[in-house]
Parts: sequence; C-alpha cells; structure tokens
Amino acid sequence: MDKLIEILEGLQPEVDYEKVDNLIDGRYLDSLTILSLVSEIEDEFDVEIPTVEIIPENFNSAKKIWSLIEKLQED
Repeated sequence: MDKLIEILEGLQPEVDYEKVDNLIDGRYLDSLTILSLVSEIEDEFDVEIPTVEIIPENFNSAKKIWSLIEKLQED
C-alpha cells in the first residue's frame, strides 16, 4: 500500500490519504486525476481496472483503492 500512497501523493500531495475516506465525494480527486491514477495503478501493479469498477465507492479512500487492486491481482 505504500506505493499506492506514493502515487496518490504525487497526484494530490496536500491530502492525508491515511485518514481521508471521501476522496471522490469530498472532491479531493477530480475526473482527470482519477484517470491519471487509474493509469498509474495499472502500470505499477500490472492490473487492468475495468470501467465498471471506476466508481466512487472503489476510489473514496486509499484503503478502498488498495482493496480493489488486491481483488484485481487475484483475478
């Protein structure tokens, strides 16, 4: 998860990703940032994030994003 936090901090360094659990709902991440994040996650973790998985509930916190990555790595 450390690498994920590093990626997130590279996109929006002012957010405390350990505590914030409303990254989308709180408008910390906008649609362009999400697209960049998806691309970086796919490259770094060798996964493909299906479009149907790019929803707020999967991206509202670092923990949720990490859970998605783990799920995709298992498939």
